[in-house]
Amino acid sequence: MLDIADRLHQWARRGRAFAVATVVSVSGSAPRGPGAALAVDHDGTAVGSLSGGCVEGVAYDLCRQVLHDGRPVRERFGYADEDAFAAGLTCGGEIEVLVARVEPDDTAARALALAARGTTFALAQVVDGPAELLGRSLLVHPDGRYEGTLGGRPERDATAAAEAGALLDAGRTDTVVVGADGGRCGAPLTLLVQTRTPPPRLIVFGAIDFAAALVRMGKFLGHRVTVCDARAVFATRARFPEADEVVVDWPHRYLARTEVDARTVLCVLTHDAKFDVPLLVRALRLPVAYVGAMGSRRTHEDRERRLREAGLTDGELARLHSPVGLDIGARTPEETAVSIAAEIVARRRGGSGAPLTDTQTPIHHDGRTAALR
Repeated sequence: MLDIADRLHQWARRGRAFAVATVVSVSGSAPRGPGAALAVDHDGTAVGSLSGGCVEGVAYDLCRQVLHDGRPVRERFGYADEDAFAAGLTCGGEIEVLVARVEPDDTAARALALAARGTTFALAQVVDGPAELLGRSLLVHPDGRYEGTLGGRPERDATAAAEAGALLDAGRTDTVVVGADGGRCGAPLTLLVQTRTPPPRLIVFGAIDFAAALVRMGKFLGHRVTVCDARAVFATRARFPEADEVVVDWPHRYLARTEVDARTVLCVLTHDAKFDVPLLVRALRLPVAYVGAMGSRRTHEDRERRLREAGLTDGELARLHSPVGLDIGARTPEETAVSIAAEIVARRRGGSGAPLTDTQTPIHHDGRTAALR
């Protein structure tokens, strides 16, 4: 639901109730993961998507039904041999969907308002359990505070908030079960926890034409993009109008003072030793998701020698993606940006980068198993 929060927040602000069909579990190959949503209002307007088109028609009808009677519905969609396009996934996977009504003043609507403002939070929603609790939500803040209730049991709410807080710290959307121990938490509940965190950062070092193309690609993939270069004549807003910020500073100095985290991507496009070496010495010792550096293989060999002389270990150097990008035969800045972006996505999702026609692995990888280094 949070992927369409802006539109839904506008509905809630106008006092309009709506129904949301949310993917709560996926098995096998499916186009979209847990949290993907389709919403329908009283006028019959629909926003969002569950499956890229396979089950949208049935989900739309379910939303209209739930909007009318207010009773949440949980449905499973799998491959249907006789009528796959009408009510099944032609890709062969299975998804489970919860359809629930959202009122303009309930907990889920308050979460949408926070999402529209870019605030960090987690939303825990009951997706399996007693029928009267389906769709109940808990809004969890980064400091541990929470709003709403999952059914009037303080112990269960506190446990759910703690579980959601752990997923929020990791920036993950996942399902958790509370109350399975048969204790004071009451009947077991399965919760879908959706997290809203700031977009991951992409910092591009080197204000060159290739950087301009990579900025556009980074924005397309949902990153907050910074361009940094020590040369004021090149690092200008006019050259990089789509960047969130353009910084004039020595790259290693900027990296030392800016905030990065485990989702941050660093791309070094300067291929100039006086910039690259001090920058990469610092970058490869930070707990970031990805460090890539542009240059020919000869440039890479010289860069690696200089980095070893600067004291980097084999383990630290192993984190460097250089030459940066996948081998797609790229030549233009735009093609090179696609190559770099493809490698970043492959590392994040655990993909091999090989043509799908040459592989037998699942098309949709479980991102939790991916190791970004």
